[in-house]
Amino acid sequence: MNPDRVLEDLRELARLTGGPDGARRVCWTGEWTKAREFLLSRLGELPVEVKVDPAGNLWAGMSGEGEGFVIVGSHVDSVPAGGWLDGALGVFTAVEALRSHAEKGTPPVGLRLVDWADEEGARFGRSLFGSSSCAGTLDPDEVRDLRDRDGERLEDVLARYDVELDRAHESGAELSGARAYIELHIEQGPVLESKGEPAATVLGTCGVERHLAVFTGQTAHAGATPMRLRRDTFMATSQAALAIRDVGFRHDGVCTVGGATSEPGVVTAVPGRTEMLLDQRHLDPDALAAMLAEAREACEKAAADHGCAVELNHLWSIPPIPFDDRLIGFAKQAVVDAGGKDTAIPSGPLHDAAEMARLIPTVMIFSSSSPPVSHTKEEDTPEADLRVAIEAYGGTVKAMVESAAAGDLPPRE
Repeated sequence: MNPDRVLEDLRELARLTGGPDGARRVCWTGEWTKAREFLLSRLGELPVEVKVDPAGNLWAGMSGEGEGFVIVGSHVDSVPAGGWLDGALGVFTAVEALRSHAEKGTPPVGLRLVDWADEEGARFGRSLFGSSSCAGTLDPDEVRDLRDRDGERLEDVLARYDVELDRAHESGAELSGARAYIELHIEQGPVLESKGEPAATVLGTCGVERHLAVFTGQTAHAGATPMRLRRDTFMATSQAALAIRDVGFRHDGVCTVGGATSEPGVVTAVPGRTEMLLDQRHLDPDALAAMLAEAREACEKAAADHGCAVELNHLWSIPPIPFDDRLIGFAKQAVVDAGGKDTAIPSGPLHDAAEMARLIPTVMIFSSSSPPVSHTKEEDTPEADLRVAIEAYGGTVKAMVESAAAGDLPPRE
């Protein structure tokens, strides 16, 4: 692996698709197409066969001496005004994996790069479109009528990119012969920076529970209604939010109240209805279930304390998805060999790797994030840490290819 070439590609991508406000590579837009064209220009220098599958995922395959292939990749799309590394780091490190293997001759088994379509879900609000289509977990009827801020339907926009929504699941055929999957990503959080570590292995992606808590009470005049006689939904929501914060601490998970809106929303009225957005995440399924149960109890107690009622409406959920123990071992050793430690942490954010882990052995490597933020133009990682992560990725790919060639990672039928 040559980290210099990866960094050069990333900087050129940022020059082509970035600006004062950050990266502009929102999927299903001309800016995303421009990013893909740059990726294709790099792939055009390699002995690979390129194709786009029915879900809009881009694949670049390099033949090997043995059957099957190891998948390397991530996503090149971004959120609006995003960061220069999110997703792109994994894609162009995967390009370097192909490049470095090509320079050494034919690999023992094949390598296939994938650039997943619409990991971010920035335009229509549905993340992991390409990878979930490939994994067979996307229900077309749940997404076809999603609309962007201009009112355009997802199904109609996809058609302009030659993606027929009801055939997107056919992309799953690309996994025939797959032996394993690896993805490199920035952490997007503060754990590695706080430890002073450049990179780490990822244990899996946390399960997620998302709900909308709806508190109903009584709208009343702010001046005429004594405090003790109010049925104030915002006060009930506030009490619940603080209690739910403690739930996250108790279980060493994360609980986030992403927003609360009250009606009628004027300064002279006690709010009679308040909606609260709740997101909970944990790597352990039992802990996640306990967190949800305790959040529900906190909402019910807060509602009762303030003379209100509450209902929790399910928005979306995904179970915790652990990665492959053998590949985790490969990655931990590769991080150590590259100058890091054998640290392994869970991923709170979701990634395309979560969809692949349902079907084939999967692992991820994180580089640090410093500052520990993402989805913003301030997103960054020290160059020295990026070099460690890139080298660790290369070492892990090498171990995966050798294991596959030895028959330890059989190809998927």
